[in-house]
Amino acid sequence: MTPPATLNDILFGAATRYAGRPAAFRHKVDGQWTDVSISAFSTRVQHTHAALRDLGLVPGDRVAILSENRPEWAIVDFACLTARLVDVPIYPTLTPSQTAYILHDAGVRAIFVSSAEHLAKVESVRESVPTLQHVIVFDATAHAPGVTTLAAFEASGAAAVDRYPTWQREAEQVKPDDLATLIYTSGTTGEPKGVMLSHGNITSNVVAALAVFPIGPTDSCLSFLPLCHIFERMVGHYSMLQAGAMIQYASSIDAVAQELTETHPTILASVPRIYEKVYAAVLGKAHAGSAISRALFHWARRVGETRLDRRLAHRPVPAGTALAFAIADRLVFAKLRRRMGGRIRMLISGGAPLQLEICRFFLSADLTLLEGYGLTETSPVITANTPDRVRPGTVGHPLPGVEVRIAADGEILTRGPHVMLGYFNLPEATAGAIDQDGWFATGDIGEFDGDGFLRITDRKKDLIKTAGGKYVAPQPIEAMLKSNRYFANAVLLGDRRKYPIMLLVPDFGALGQWLASQQLPTAEPAALVKMPAVRDKLEREARRSLRDLAQFETPKRFLLLPSDFTIASGELTPTLKVKRKAVEEHYRDQIDAVYAETPS
Repeated sequence: MTPPATLNDILFGAATRYAGRPAAFRHKVDGQWTDVSISAFSTRVQHTHAALRDLGLVPGDRVAILSENRPEWAIVDFACLTARLVDVPIYPTLTPSQTAYILHDAGVRAIFVSSAEHLAKVESVRESVPTLQHVIVFDATAHAPGVTTLAAFEASGAAAVDRYPTWQREAEQVKPDDLATLIYTSGTTGEPKGVMLSHGNITSNVVAALAVFPIGPTDSCLSFLPLCHIFERMVGHYSMLQAGAMIQYASSIDAVAQELTETHPTILASVPRIYEKVYAAVLGKAHAGSAISRALFHWARRVGETRLDRRLAHRPVPAGTALAFAIADRLVFAKLRRRMGGRIRMLISGGAPLQLEICRFFLSADLTLLEGYGLTETSPVITANTPDRVRPGTVGHPLPGVEVRIAADGEILTRGPHVMLGYFNLPEATAGAIDQDGWFATGDIGEFDGDGFLRITDRKKDLIKTAGGKYVAPQPIEAMLKSNRYFANAVLLGDRRKYPIMLLVPDFGALGQWLASQQLPTAEPAALVKMPAVRDKLEREARRSLRDLAQFETPKRFLLLPSDFTIASGELTPTLKVKRKAVEEHYRDQIDAVYAETPS
C-alpha cells in the first residue's frame, strides 16, 4: 500500500479500503451507541464540501470549528480539507474574548459551532470579527438570525453535488506543502500563536507513528481529548482512520470512566492528568480498605515491579515471580484493567510529562503505557516509547524520519517533515523558532541516555532562577509531590525570589480519610487548609516527598490552596497544563505574604 502524502489521501484511501465495514465511528444518540460507516461518513463529507463551495469560499480561506468531539467535527474537518480550505479548531472552553481573538487573527470567514451555548458565544463577539460571514450550528434546536443548521447546510450541499463532479480529483491535487490547518497554541507564555501545519506535516507524522505503533482494523479507541489539540487529532483521528481502527466519541470527559466499560477500546490516548486520576483513585481505594486489602495491594505492586524490572532488562522472569504475578494479577491488577474496559492493548501518554511512578505502576499491572513527546509545532510527535522499546522515565526514540539533537545549552532541537510551516502572520517569531538549517527549537531541556532514549528534564522557559543565581527545574519537583496521594496538584514558584516556595492543592479525599483515622473533625476545604493539624500533616508529607532535593531547590514554604486549578479560572490550558503566570497572578497576595515571612 502506497503511504498517503496528504490528509485527503487518508480519507479517500480509508473510504476505499473499508467501504464494506458497518462501523468506522460510534457516538451516543439519545443515550444509545450508534454506528456510522465510512461510506455514510464520506457522503456527508461530500455534501458539506459542496455546501462550502456554494458559499463562495476559495482555497486558502479559513473556516473555524468550535465543538466538542463528535462525528460532525470530523465531517467538517475533511469537508474543509477536500475543498482546500484551512480549518481553525477552537477549544469549546475558551472565553468569548479568547474566541474572538482567534477568529479575528485568523481572518475566519465561516464557523461551525456545536450547540446553543457556543452559538451564543460566537454571536456575542460576531461584530468584532468583520471577516466572519457564515455561522452553521450542529444542533438543530439552536437558533439565531442568519444562522444555518448543519442539517440544512448538508441538504443544500446534497442538492449541489452535481456542480462539483470532480471533487475527489480536485481534492487529490492538494500538495503536501499546502496549508491544512491553523492551530492556536494554548498561550502559557503570552498571546496564542497560529501554528501553520501543512497536509504533509501531519500526514508524515501519521505514517511515522503507524510504522512503530501496531494499530489495525481490529482496534478501537475512545476519543475524549479535544480534537482541537493536535495530539488527539493526529493520534485519535487521522491515525485511527488510516489504520482502519474504529473511533468512538466519548460524550464528555466526565463520562470517560463509565464509557470505557461500555466501549471496550483497545487504544487510549490521553494527557498524564487522566492517568494521574486513575492512579490516585486506585491508591485511595487501596488505602481506604482493610489492613488485609492494603497489604494485598502493596504486595501485588511489589511483585509487579519485580516482574517489570526483569522484563525491561530483557531477562527471564523466574518461575516463582511468574506464579506470584499470576496471583497478584487475578486479585488486584485484573480489576484495574476491567475498569478501563478490559481490552486495552496500548495506553499512549502525551502533552505533558508523565510521572515515572505512574508509568511504572501501569506497566506493572500489564497495561502498556507508552509516553511520547512533541509539540503543536511538530505535528506533534517527535519521540515515543513503543511496545517493543519501552523505558519508563523517558519519552523514547525519535520517530522514523524525525531528526533530534541537543543544543549546547541542553535545548532539544528537531528537524524533518513534521516541523510546521511557521506561525501565521508572525515571520519574526517563525525565524526565532526555526533556524536557516530547518532546526526547530522546542523550548524543552533534555538529554539522550546511552541507548538513545530521550529524557526531558524541564521547559527552558519554566526554569526558575533564584536571587542567589541558582537554576531550579520545577517540573521534576512538582512530580514528586503529585505522586504523593495527599496532593492533587503542585506548582513551584520563586523566579528571582530569595527562595522557592510550593503551592499545593490537597487531595481532599485522601485528607478526609486521614482525618477520620485520627478522629479529627472534617470541614470545608477553605477551613481545612487553615487547620494546624492539617497544615502540619501536609507539610510533613511534602518534606518527606522532597527529602532528596538539594537545599537550594527545596521549597522553604508551602501555601495550601482550597481548590484545584481550572480551565475556567484561566489557570489551566485546555489540555490541563498549568499556566504559571496566571497561577502566580491569581495568588499574588498570598505569595507575597509568604515571602514576607522569614524562612526557618
